[in-house]
Amino acid sequence: MNLEQPLTEKEFDELDNFLLGERSPEDAMTMDHLHGYLTAIAIGPEPIMPAEWLPKVWGPEGKDAPKFKNSKEEERILNLIMRFMNEVLVTFEVAPKEFEPLFVEHEVNGQTLIDAEAWCWGFWEGMELREGSWDEIWDSEVGPLMRPIYLLGADEIEEDELPLVEDPVKAHKLAQDLEANLPAIAKFWIPRRKAPVTTQVREEPKVGRNDDCPCGSGKKYKKCHGADA
Repeated sequence: MNLEQPLTEKEFDELDNFLLGERSPEDAMTMDHLHGYLTAIAIGPEPIMPAEWLPKVWGPEGKDAPKFKNSKEEERILNLIMRFMNEVLVTFEVAPKEFEPLFVEHEVNGQTLIDAEAWCWGFWEGMELREGSWDEIWDSEVGPLMRPIYLLGADEIEEDELPLVEDPVKAHKLAQDLEANLPAIAKFWIPRRKAPVTTQVREEPKVGRNDDCPCGSGKKYKKCHGADA
């Protein structure tokens, strides 16, 4: 199946039901949690391969695995997750200001408010995949834009900050600020993003120290150009 195709509503529900189902580990991510996690990986400072991030979808330790019915179902679910990730990547590449985090809506005293907490937990876990890799942004001019993610996603915050997240209306405002801040956070990493390590391939065979020097002098390599090296 083409990874460039965004999830249909039916496919979204299919993945959602599997993550919440009995055959997924108890600590498997929910869809909003997963979306935050994938977003941090997609826009962060270092490309991270699925082999590294995928196991943690099923639990924070990365050791649990779902009980797939068969290899066909496993391929299907992993394909849906990869396409979910690709939606995030493509949106930030093509139209970052149109990116919409997957927040939960709930009713509070007749008001429809958004709850970004689980999304931010996922984002925080994505940042922690590579220890210290996000450090640079906190001390940068973009640092203040990370505050909603810190308040809603960090394992611990200061006691005097708790009212900002415990009040549903204030938490709603933090979620709105977060959505507005994400394009600038993503833009910060674009020029700094490190390419994955690649292996250099020699175009010519390596010359041994006791081989004849390829320069044609007739001397051993170690006594000719090898001595310079």
